Amino acid sequence: MPEAVRHPFPPLYDAASEILILGSFPSVKSREQQFFYGHPQNRFWRVTAAVFGVPVPQTIPEKRQFLLQNHIALWDVIASCEITGSADSSIRNVMPNDLTPILRGANIRQIFVNGGTAAKYYDKYQKPLLQRAAIRLPSTSPANAAWTPEKLIASWKIIRESMPAAQYG
Repeated sequence: MPEAVRHPFPPLYDAASEILILGSFPSVKSREQQFFYGHPQNRFWRVTAAVFGVPVPQTIPEKRQFLLQNHIALWDVIASCEITGSADSSIRNVMPNDLTPILRGANIRQIFVNGGTAAKYYDKYQKPLLQRAAIRLPSTSPANAAWTPEKLIASWKIIRESMPAAQYG
């Protein structure tokens, strides 16, 4: 049964953030943890850590530090929606997040979206408003089983490659 849900936690960014990665909407596990990519089978943390050549952060403070140290902002395209569990395919009645506070508060050079659902709703709601394209990355969701961790890491390296070498780590 679909449930009306509001995004329960704020974006992560600071003034030094240069890359913005947008997901679609937090999973049930992420909503419970009040932080991004909380499901242990989601490969986001393993993939991004591999891209930057660092150990996988385990705790929420370690994850925050990892992102901010590498100038990465993290947020979701959707502010509220009707959703069944964590299934992106069930999302209905979308209200988009306001991305302008992040774009005003940080020098975001590039926007990336994590998967097809994030790309779909970014293109529908954010791109016309912001007049900025986003680069679609393959989803780190376990539902995207066709993408091996190695293929994901190779594709996600564009994040690091889009930054000056002195900027990360």
